[in-house]
Amino acid sequence: MRRNHLVCKPLGSIHHTYFINFKPCKFIIHSVTFNKYERLKSRKLIDQLFSAGKGFHVFPVKVLFQFTSLNQKVPVQATVSVSSRNFKKAVTRNRIKRQLREVYRLNKLPFQQKLLNHQSQVALFFIYTGKVLPQYNDLNNAMATIVTRLVEMDIPIT
Repeated sequence: MRRNHLVCKPLGSIHHTYFINFKPCKFIIHSVTFNKYERLKSRKLIDQLFSAGKGFHVFPVKVLFQFTSLNQKVPVQATVSVSSRNFKKAVTRNRIKRQLREVYRLNKLPFQQKLLNHQSQVALFFIYTGKVLPQYNDLNNAMATIVTRLVEMDIPIT
């Protein structure tokens, strides 16, 4: 029998392994994946995020977030967007969105762990605001900074 497990490095240097099938918890968390349960697709939540959410900008990515209860049992739901005004071809927009999703997938664990510890849920929206095709390293550095800022943020008690 194959067990789903998560190996993460939470802010310290000690590695922890959590076995999902055997540890009862309020939220479902998977390893470094970005599956359909972690994607923000609800039009109602997205509209609420734009109207009442908070945000900040780390060039070339703008982040909107809101602590709310989500439809799924995951700590974070996120989505990405690229302006068609700056990138006319869908191929280019799709490439940037794919890169954004990948760097988020690789950097999200510290923030997910903090949300699990506080039993909170958050909706995230990443908007690429640059005008040129990004380099992977630039996006990775920006996302690392974004996740660090999200981890350092005070999480409201729900």
